[in-house]
Amino acid sequence: MATIAMDPSLSLQIGRGSNQHGAVPVKEEIQGLIKVYKDGHVERPQIVPYVTPALPPELGVTTKDFVIDNFTNVWARFYVPKSNWKLPLVVYFHGGGFCAGSAAWSCYHEFLGKLAAKAGCLIVSINYRLAPENPLPAAYEDGVKCLMWLKQEALKGSSEWWSKQCNLCSVFLAGDSAGANIAHNVTTRLNSKNLYPLTLKGTILIQPFFGGEARTNSEKNMVQSPRSALSLPASDTYWRLALPCGTNRDHPWCNPLGKGSAKMEEMKLLPTLVCISEMDILRDRNLEFCAALGKAGKKVEHVLYKGVGHAFHVLSKSRLSQSRTNEMIARVKAFVNR
Repeated sequence: MATIAMDPSLSLQIGRGSNQHGAVPVKEEIQGLIKVYKDGHVERPQIVPYVTPALPPELGVTTKDFVIDNFTNVWARFYVPKSNWKLPLVVYFHGGGFCAGSAAWSCYHEFLGKLAAKAGCLIVSINYRLAPENPLPAAYEDGVKCLMWLKQEALKGSSEWWSKQCNLCSVFLAGDSAGANIAHNVTTRLNSKNLYPLTLKGTILIQPFFGGEARTNSEKNMVQSPRSALSLPASDTYWRLALPCGTNRDHPWCNPLGKGSAKMEEMKLLPTLVCISEMDILRDRNLEFCAALGKAGKKVEHVLYKGVGHAFHVLSKSRLSQSRTNEMIARVKAFVNR
């Protein structure tokens, strides 16, 4: 499988489209992020700037975009920090409720550049297909495809600069919000795959986006500011757009603890780090997920970051958020370098 470098301008075009669609009624909308019309047309306002792979030279991280699959237009942005030794590989999935977001969003580009530099890891940020045009399991399939692409690159002895610094025996799947959901579900799908020479070591789930028909206390009672990255109505809309038609929030992809989900005890899961935000509506659901993993005998550790809300590490510039982000990066560094 050939490695194809992307034209840097391509990442800037993603998500752009017309702002007008005549008099066609709107079916679903999350203000400022996505508008879905009844005829199927989708608009995504450019609420976050799209940026090229460039990073400040002083960060010491080399970046480049690669096409993973020409047919589906799935691509990845690589972050390779300067190092005299081989580094753990972190495959990262961005958030956005499965319906928005991009590996080219400036907020993710800045965060992952910082994570690569400070945690000492090589990062592959996946730009997967979005719902509702591509409902689940499209994002999960893209995640698996990217791991198989990395496997093939390793098997053929890729001459690309990133492969020379990659420790193939130390691979982690990570993501935030919907991206954390993807990382978890891709992990379960990889159990039946032969990934040699890649060796998966763990998953890093930052504020994982799970749901369920029954509301948790934090979903019912957590008061969110109008600028919150995730409200309960927005969460419900994301799930309506992302899940297969005819299903509800107790679908296993949404609710891993629901009656229709596989038993945790029977699943082959990797050691897991879960990062939870105290002011996030997902807080209690994340804590329940960690408790279920522990009860099932799985290796899990979690950290509760006080005073911050959903997606604080990419969307908030407050002093507290920056401090908590640095704490989280230090925890991720310890997790991937054990």
